[in-house]
Amino acid sequence: MKMPWFLISGAAALAALALVLPTSAEPARQIPSAMADEKADGVTTRTAVFAGGCFWGVQGVFQHVEGVTRAVSGYAGGEAATAQYEKVGSGRTGHAEAVRVTYDPRQVSFGTLMQIYFSVAHDPTELNRQGPDVGPQYRSTIFAGDAEQARLAQAYIDQLDSAKLFGARIATTIEHGRAFYPAEDYHQDYLTLHPRQPYIAIHDLPKIENLKRLFPDRYRAEPVLVSRTGT
Repeated sequence: MKMPWFLISGAAALAALALVLPTSAEPARQIPSAMADEKADGVTTRTAVFAGGCFWGVQGVFQHVEGVTRAVSGYAGGEAATAQYEKVGSGRTGHAEAVRVTYDPRQVSFGTLMQIYFSVAHDPTELNRQGPDVGPQYRSTIFAGDAEQARLAQAYIDQLDSAKLFGARIATTIEHGRAFYPAEDYHQDYLTLHPRQPYIAIHDLPKIENLKRLFPDRYRAEPVLVSRTGT
């Protein structure tokens, strides 16, 4: 379990933390768009829930995507009673750290969000871990809101696996019918609020740069923050 920035005291502690963390973020890859995508049916708001390691970075990525109107860090896959950071960190609650993305499908589709998720937000080939974070709470999972989302997610995973674009098979799972619980306030907008935190600087800020580089037409410089949109 990661220690929030405000609980780490002293420059020596920060320096020590920087030394033990790997020196690069998960690799970003240029991948094709989804061959199957949601239909444009006039709906103005939809949601999708993605888990891919620490929610600080995943939230930060989606907050910089044009068409996303809200991105909230939280927990999915377990029960309400144990949807708390300290309990989820044990790896025994069934939750994954996740991000609920609210978006305007007229501006960005579920397929495009998945493309960003698989190429920039995390490494989908890692099983029950991302970088230095290990445990089922850091698993790669798409929490489908309905059968259509589950179908599209599976189709895209099959497409990417068939193309052999990654060094290993995609480990991302699809879970359906799971509730999402917003995380504690101090986890929201964490990347934006703490850019100098060693974990953020090493693992997450490069993801924002990769989003900007690989998806220049989708990148927005001003993030959509929970402090403005609410949860």
